[in-house]
This record gives sequence, C-alpha cells and structure tokens, in this order.
Amino acid sequence: MSTPTSLELPEGTRRTTVTSARGEFAVLDTLPAAGPCELGTALLVPGYTGSKEDFIAILGPLAAAGRRVVAVDQRGQYQTAGPDDPDAYDPGELGADVAALFEAVQATHLLGHSFGGLVAREAVLGGCAPASLTLLSSGPAALGGQRAEELHFMLNFLDGAATADLGPKVAEIWASVLRPQAIEAGTDGPVLAFLEERMLANNPTGLVTMAAHLLKAADRTAALASVGIPVFVLYGEDDNAWPTSQQRDMAARLGAERTCIPGAAHNPNVEAPATTAHALTKFWSSAE
Repeated sequence: MSTPTSLELPEGTRRTTVTSARGEFAVLDTLPAAGPCELGTALLVPGYTGSKEDFIAILGPLAAAGRRVVAVDQRGQYQTAGPDDPDAYDPGELGADVAALFEAVQATHLLGHSFGGLVAREAVLGGCAPASLTLLSSGPAALGGQRAEELHFMLNFLDGAATADLGPKVAEIWASVLRPQAIEAGTDGPVLAFLEERMLANNPTGLVTMAAHLLKAADRTAALASVGIPVFVLYGEDDNAWPTSQQRDMAARLGAERTCIPGAAHNPNVEAPATTAHALTKFWSSAE
C-alpha cells in the first residue's frame, strides 16, 4: 500500500474526471504553476491498492519543467467506478483503459508504478504508442517474497466469499491488519483517514482479481523489447517488492535506461520525490 505523506495538492492541480472511449476516470490534472506548457503530457498509473494521490509529491516538480501531468485512478480504484465482474480487471482490459486514457489526454509519456507498470506494459503491447514508457518500481513478472505472502493471506481470507460479502471482509482486513500497520508506521490522522476511505472505496472484486494477476503475471519483457520504444526502469535501492536485481536484469533485457534512487524503497515518488522527479524530467526530455 503506497502512503502519500501529504494530501495537499500542488498549485496548478485540480481534481477532475477524464472521459475516454473506455469510460470516465478520476484524475489529478496538473499544469505548470508558472510559465508555458511546452513539453509532452505525462500519464501516471498507480499500483495495486494505490491511487492518483500516490503521485502528489511529484506532480508539481514534474509540471514545473513545462508539461501537463495527469495521474489517474484505474478502473475500480478509489474514485473511479468498476464493475463486479472479475473479467473487467484482466490486465489486458486495464491496459486498454490506459490506452484510451492516453489518447483522451493526448499524452506523450506513460508511467506505471508497481502493478501499474504491468498494466502500462499491457497498454503498449496492445498498441498504445507513447514516446516513452517508465516502469517505476515494477518487475518483469509475478510478485514474490513477503509481498506475495501478504497477497496470498488476503486472497485466502476472501476465498469463497460471495460478492456481497467481499466489501465487509475487506473492511475487516483494513481494521485488523492494514490500519494497525499504518499506525505503527507513524501515519498521521488525515492521511490515515484517507487510506481508510481509499481502501474501502476500492471495488472488492477488483482488489481480489488484481491480486491474483499480480501473483501469476507472465514475463513479457521480450515482447516489450520488440516494440522498440524508449523505456526507463526506475526504482528505489531498498525496494521490497520486486528485488532490485530483477529490475536491473529487466532493464538490461529491454536495453532500457535505468536509475536506482538512493534512500528509497518501493515508492520513490513518495520517499524521494525531488530525485525521482528530476530523473523523470531528464529522461522524458531526452525522449521528446
């Protein structure tokens, strides 16, 4: 679960929706607070149990370079509605959503964080053609290690529950596991309230189905490499989701530019926003 440290939106940012060929999506839409918007638009896709708010800390610095930045809630995430149909959360379907959003906002660059990176990859493999793709703290295939164990725990707890019972069971997981973890990590009142609101607003069928896909994702690195677009692999030195060795190897297989962010773990966008924004601006500018 990505935890923003502040919910205060930077100057030039508005909460709104984008209507695409695949439906309506909640976004944070940021323009430069000063100066013209001369560079290509960037579309940011959050990870599992995340939301557009995960990018708040980097929206201002990215836009300050002279570009529009749009962060989105995926289908079934937080403020974007999603159906109770598991097939709607197949990575190919989510990738098609991202491709439609990319077209709707006339984006140039595409970034996916964690599970959002797998979805962004599907968008590109499905025909979306950004000037560049950034995989932020995202691996080549299924999630493993402690993060995978946590997902298995959740799926085992929810296994067999009727659709109508999934919501209350997700609320139990929040109250008994996730909320205590957030408190132990020192999360303050407003952010803690936001995390609860977000978790309980997620479509529970989406949570279950996305988790299942995270645990069985195939390695499609070779297919992505064959597309031939510039790729940027960006991650924290202490990433506790996909091992940094896997991300280094993926970058090599893609022939991608790679940057490791010092002092960051799985969420460099929150843990080291200035360094992350600088690295992204430099890469995007080189790809335009």
